[in-house]
Amino acid sequence: MTDESLRQEEESLRERIGHLTAEQKKRYYALELAQVKDPDTYAALNWAFLAGLHHFYLGKIQRGLFNLIFMLVGGVFYFSQLLPLVGGAMIVSVFLFELPQLFNSQKIIHQYNNDVMKRSLSQVDG
Repeated sequence: MTDESLRQEEESLRERIGHLTAEQKKRYYALELAQVKDPDTYAALNWAFLAGLHHFYLGKIQRGLFNLIFMLVGGVFYFSQLLPLVGGAMIVSVFLFELPQLFNSQKIIHQYNNDVMKRSLSQVDG
C-alpha cells in the first residue's frame, strides 16, 4: 500500500470512530491501546536483530521462528567451519530478505495499526 492509501484508510476509520457513542469509544480505545504497535520499536528490533525478532513483536510467531532458526543454523555452519559458504549464504539471505522491511517499517506498522483499528471497531460496533 502507498502512504496516501494508508492515510486515507486511517482517516476513514477515525471518521467511523467519531460516530461511536461515548461508551463505545471508551471500549474501542481500550482495545486499540492494548494492541497498537510503535514503528520505532519495530524498526529497532529489525535493525538490531535481523534474526526476525520484529516478527514476534507483531505476533507473527511462525515467521519469526523461521528467521531465527535459519539465522542460527547459518551461524553454526559459518562459525564452526562445517559449511561456511552455506552458513554465510543463509545469513546473507535473511539479511537481504529483512532489509526491505526495515526501510518499510513505517508502512508495515501503519498497516498493522489500521488493521488493529478495524478489528477493534468490529468488536465494539459489531
